[in-house]
Amino acid sequence: MKKTLLLLVALVLGLAGMASAQTMSPLGIWTNSEKKATFEIYKCGDKLCGKIVSLTIPNDPATGKPKTDSQNPDPKLRSRPRLGLVFMQGFKYDSDNKWDDGKIYDPESGKTYSCYMKMESQNTMEVKGYIGFSLIGKSQTWTRVK
Repeated sequence: MKKTLLLLVALVLGLAGMASAQTMSPLGIWTNSEKKATFEIYKCGDKLCGKIVSLTIPNDPATGKPKTDSQNPDPKLRSRPRLGLVFMQGFKYDSDNKWDDGKIYDPESGKTYSCYMKMESQNTMEVKGYIGFSLIGKSQTWTRVK
């Protein structure tokens, strides 16, 4: 009887742990440590994408006009606005609250990197951009805004 009760308690605790792990989702509005912008992570088909939803300084100080994707390697895209820009795409759930196989575009440099997102808690996640192997790259901690 004690073994059955102990097994039942362990099973319930295990399921509770799995349920809390499954509720950690990156969907929502986030900012990075620099707080230059806020980003929305959203579903796009069966994957996740991200777009810029606000900029702390939305206009170019030199021109007074809204910031554009001026560093894009494709000259045809340099006039598109940064606000609303989809800069993350292709993320699929891997395991342990990690979404991988995505791409992240840096509009300040015009470069695109491989990327993963890993939830650290309900309100913080690691976002890592890299070239080649994920062991080498740059990580940021993003904080949930809402």
